[in-house]
Amino acid sequence: MSDRSKTSPRTVAGAPWLSWPGTVRIFETLAARDHKVRAVGGAVRDTLLDRPVQDVDFATDASPETVMELGRAAGLKAVPTGIDHGTVTLVVDHHAFEVTTLREDVETFGRHATVSFTDDWAADASRRDFTINALYADGDGTLFDPLGAIADIQKRRVRFIGDARARVQEDYLRILRFFRFNADLMTDRFDADGLSACVRERNGLRGLSGERVAGELMRLLRAGGAVIALWKMFDHGLLTDVLRGVPNMVRFERLAAIETALGREPDALLRLGGLNVFVAEDATRLAAILRLSNAERDRLVAFARMPDVAASANNAALCRLVYAFGTIGAGDAVLKSWAASDAQPSSEAWHACIARVSAMPVPEFPLQGADLVGLGAKQGPGIGDVLKRLEAQWLESGCTETKRTLLAAAKALLASDQAHRNEGE
Repeated sequence: MSDRSKTSPRTVAGAPWLSWPGTVRIFETLAARDHKVRAVGGAVRDTLLDRPVQDVDFATDASPETVMELGRAAGLKAVPTGIDHGTVTLVVDHHAFEVTTLREDVETFGRHATVSFTDDWAADASRRDFTINALYADGDGTLFDPLGAIADIQKRRVRFIGDARARVQEDYLRILRFFRFNADLMTDRFDADGLSACVRERNGLRGLSGERVAGELMRLLRAGGAVIALWKMFDHGLLTDVLRGVPNMVRFERLAAIETALGREPDALLRLGGLNVFVAEDATRLAAILRLSNAERDRLVAFARMPDVAASANNAALCRLVYAFGTIGAGDAVLKSWAASDAQPSSEAWHACIARVSAMPVPEFPLQGADLVGLGAKQGPGIGDVLKRLEAQWLESGCTETKRTLLAAAKALLASDQAHRNEGE
């Protein structure tokens, strides 16, 4: 965290996103007719954490209808994405910005709520989930912090707003968000009230849609403090509730450490496999629970079926692995075996092994059925049998045999097969 945040900053002036053309345009557009508009949430929070900002969301005292009117008058595309709950999307130069009218939640039902619009900024802050997300900034960077978010950011503390258990009951996804934000802040000091509320309300996780759970879980798996947060979930029984299976925390922790040692960005799906995929049935279970795509399911199934790989495997063995599973799949196999071994994340042998796999193009078997027909073979299942034998021979060579060599072998096989048929007649 920057020195600025350590001295309880009252401004984020100078933050790059404040001068983005789109951000400036939103501030100028919504300030018309004396309306107030502020950036809210992640952009402000991440600025204080010295983290890059990708998107900026806004809050305003203007009604949703007024937001749309002002946006269109300024030549912006205005989309009523969630207008019943106060959210309008304004598009500036193909970049979308969400603008939400200040509101109070009268009743909440997960993502759904009965809302009342207001001009009270403190009331809007109080209906949010965590204090660190209830922080606002004016166009000049001046901060508005009605709930002590700055102090919580400085302490890396994720604290529910108001009664923690009541906030969880409003939307049980907040259980996962509690752990995900702790992982984002890379802290091992979890707010006691928040942790207790999450544990006591754990049964609510079962009623969440798979898509919502997957979205938060994948973000958690990628977070810098994922290992600490998942161990905390595991220790309190929550991780088993989410996965509906027993996790392998040691393998997960080793995979995360290996990715860090390799300088790689966290791969959430690989980490999910390391965490809870032992056999193919685990992969299909997770895919069903989390509503994963077919491609994601297939990668997890392949992860379960990966053969063991040795760090000392020769290029022929690695070539066969790449041919069978592709470059990404072969890399998964190496990382899986590495994590299951006693080798350290700094192991030179394993670093060299994954580097060799990553550099290998997927080999292509040189022969096709037409090549055998050209040698005089008759169309039919026999061609497939010969191709399979030749493919096995090619793989045994480490995918090095040339088409010329394989054609010579094909001639010999076809002649041998013909001889056997003649003997049987």
